[in-house]
Amino acid sequence: MKANRNRSAWAFAAAAAALVVGQTAHTQTGTGDWPAYGRDSGGGRYAPLRQITPANVRNLRLAWTYHMRPAEVAAADPTDFRPSEVTPLVVGGTMYLPTPYGHVVALDADTGKELWKFEVPGNGRASFRGVAYWPGDSKTGARILFGTNQGVLIALDAATGTPAAAFGTGGMVEMKTAEVMNGLGQPRLLMTSPPLVVGNLIVTGSRVQEYPSKGPAGDVRAWDARSGKLVWTFHTIPRPGEPGFGTWEGDSWKNRSGANVWTHPIADVRRGIIYLPIATPAFDRWGGDRKGENLFGNSIVAVEAATGRYLWHFQTVHHDIWDVDLPNATLIEVKRGKRTIPAIAVANKMAILFILDRVTGKPLFEVKEVPVPTESDVPGEQVWPTQPVPVAPPPLARTTFKMSELTDLTPEIKAGCEKLVKEWNVVESRFYEPPRVGAAVAHFPGGQGGVSWGGSVFDPVNGLYITNITNMASPAQLSQQPDGGYGLQFGYRYFWNAANRIPCQKPPWGELVAVDVNRGTIAWRKTLGVTDSLPPALRDTGRPTAGGPAATAGGVTFVGATDDSRFRAFESRTGRPLWEVKLAGSIYASPMTYAGKSGKQYVAAVATGGMTGSDATSDEVVAYSLP
Repeated sequence: MKANRNRSAWAFAAAAAALVVGQTAHTQTGTGDWPAYGRDSGGGRYAPLRQITPANVRNLRLAWTYHMRPAEVAAADPTDFRPSEVTPLVVGGTMYLPTPYGHVVALDADTGKELWKFEVPGNGRASFRGVAYWPGDSKTGARILFGTNQGVLIALDAATGTPAAAFGTGGMVEMKTAEVMNGLGQPRLLMTSPPLVVGNLIVTGSRVQEYPSKGPAGDVRAWDARSGKLVWTFHTIPRPGEPGFGTWEGDSWKNRSGANVWTHPIADVRRGIIYLPIATPAFDRWGGDRKGENLFGNSIVAVEAATGRYLWHFQTVHHDIWDVDLPNATLIEVKRGKRTIPAIAVANKMAILFILDRVTGKPLFEVKEVPVPTESDVPGEQVWPTQPVPVAPPPLARTTFKMSELTDLTPEIKAGCEKLVKEWNVVESRFYEPPRVGAAVAHFPGGQGGVSWGGSVFDPVNGLYITNITNMASPAQLSQQPDGGYGLQFGYRYFWNAANRIPCQKPPWGELVAVDVNRGTIAWRKTLGVTDSLPPALRDTGRPTAGGPAATAGGVTFVGATDDSRFRAFESRTGRPLWEVKLAGSIYASPMTYAGKSGKQYVAAVATGGMTGSDATSDEVVAYSLP
C-alpha cells in the first residue's frame, strides 16, 4: 500500500528519475511495433497501421506458421497439444512469446523463423498470456521479462535469450517473499499474465488461491528493471492506517488471499499513474468470514507510478460473492463538447462498464447504488444491499435468467437442458442473485465472465470501445467445507451440455460489442461465432468467448476468441463482417498486428484451442498479410 518503509528520500527521487529515463527509452519503439501486451501501456490494443483496410482485408493470406510444440513432445505423444492464451510482442522486426511447452522464443516477424529459444528452469512455464519488453537504458540492453508458474520473475537479454546476469540472481528474482506469503509456507503464488513495464519499473500482479480464504497476499509490486530489486509494494487489502482500512469486519482482513491483479495493470505514462484492476477476495463465493465492502476487492485503484502511493479507487462490486472480479481496464478519451477528457473504461465480469475520469476516478456517466436481492440461505452470509450500476452504458451481456429462456433450438437440445436443470437443481436468477446452499443459481454472465481477461479495443478515431462478450451461466451451489466455511459443492460448472457444448439458454452465446464512449450507448452489436454441429439454418448462435480483439487505424477489428476455430475481421465503425478463416485450433487469446522489417503489415495470433484447458487441438502461431 506504500513504498518500503526503509526507503530513503534519495531512493524515492531515484525511482522517479528512473521512471522518466525509461519513458524516453520506451518511445524508441516504432509505430509498426506491438511492444506491450495491450500494444501500449494503456491497453488500447489499437495499432496506427493502415495497409489492411475494409476494402482489401478479404485478400489476407497465410504468410507463415510457427509450431510451438517441440519435436520430442510430438514424437512421444502426437495428441499432446497444450492450450495458450498468448498475445505475442513485436519490436524491431522480432516477435517474442512464451509457449505452453516451457519455452520463451524469439522469431523473425517477417518469416516466423526461430532466432532463439529459452527453456524455463525446473520444468517451469512462463506466464501463459505473454511476456513484457523493456527497451533498456544507456547502460543496459533491452530485456524480455516474465513471471512463471513457480513464482519466479525472469529477465532475458532480448537479443540473445540468455538470462540477464545483473538482474536478481542469474536473471531471476524469487517472488514468494515473506512480505506476501503471510507466514503460510509456500502455497500458490504465480504469474499467468505478463508484467507491466513503466519506465524502469516492472509492475507485477499475481495469481493466488481462490480457496481457502487465508493464504498469500494479492499485493502488487514494482521491481527495478535493471537490478530486480523491489521498489514498492501496494497492499490490495488495506492495513491499519492505510486508505480503505475499516471495510472489513474485525480482523477478517488478516492473511486474506485473493484481491489480486491476475490480469494486467495499465498505465498513463505521461501522468505517472498506474491502474490496478483488482479481483475478488478469497473465498470468492462466500463472504461470511469477511463481512463489509471488502476494499480493494473488485476495485480499480490508481497509484503513483514512481512510489506506489494510493491516489484513488472506484469499487465496481461491494462484498463480491459471485466471483465477478475486475479483469478488464482500458485507457480511453471521452469528448464532451470541445473538451477531451482523459478517461478509463473498467468492465467487471458482469459486463458492466464504468467510464471514469482517469485523473480523479469520478464517473463520467452517473452511477447509482441499485438495490439487489439480499435473501440468502447460506449461514453467516451478509449480502451487501446495493450495487453500483451506471445509467450508461447498459450492461453488455445477459445478467438474469428465467426458465422460459431455456434454449429450444431443437426438441432434443431442450430436453437435454431440462434434464440438466433437474439433475443440478438449477434455479432462475435475478440481477446479483446471491448463491444458495439449497439450489444451483444460474448466475449470468457466469464465472467465465461476460467480459474477461482478453482486453478491449479503444478506437480513438470512431470513439468506440470494442469488446467480445459471453452469455453463459455457471450454476453455483454452496456447501459447508471442512474448515467451517462455504465453497462450491460441485466445483466450477458451465451451464451447457458438455457433450455437444450447447449452452442451456437461448442464443446469442457470444457477441462483439462496440460502445460509443462519448454518448454511453451501444454503437453496434454483432453475433460472434457459429455452432457447426447445428443444422445450417440454426448455426448463427454466437459462441462462448475467451481472449479479445485488436484494431487498426485502417478501420479493421480482428478477433478470434470463439470455440469454432475461426479468425475474423470486422469493420470497426459499423461492425460489418469482412473476413473469416478457419484454423486448426481456436484462438483463446487476443491477436495483434505489426509491421515487419519489410514494411509489410501482418496480423498474428496464437491458435491452440483449449477453452476448458484439456481440449487443445493445435500448436500454431499464425501470421497473415496481403499478397
